[in-house]
This record gives sequence, structure tokens and C-alpha cells, in this order.
Amino acid sequence: MSPSTDRMLNRVRSVYLFIRRQGTVTTKELVEEFDMTQRTMQRDLNILTYNDLVKSPRKGQWTVTKKKVKVS
Repeated sequence: MSPSTDRMLNRVRSVYLFIRRQGTVTTKELVEEFDMTQRTMQRDLNILTYNDLVKSPRKGQWTVTKKKVKVS
């Protein structure tokens, strides 16, 4: 795996774990917590949404789904 892909996967995993710990968070909170651009955060959230790991109950808010995940 390329170093950039590895970094992206680690970042997406960190975002998922943060949302799981916090419960419900806003996109703005995520951008501030991870110090990244709105666009990069949206891209990461799209990956998590596509894999049915997070959902957006209201515009701009995120929470984890009930999908079972084993995080190593």
C-alpha cells in the first residue's frame, strides 16, 4: 500500500473512532478536531458513509451506524 493511502486510511479510521466516542458531532467539529479542510473531511465522511459506518441524521451532523466494526 502506498504511504499516502496508508495515511488516508489511518485518518478515516481516526475520524470514525472520534465520532463513535463522541456520539453525534458536526462537520465543523470534525474539521476543527482534525485540522483539515472542509473538503477533505467531506471526502473522508463520504468513505465512511459509503461503507455504512456513519450516517447524517441532520444536515451537518454525523453519528455511527449500528454496523458491527472490529477496529484494530
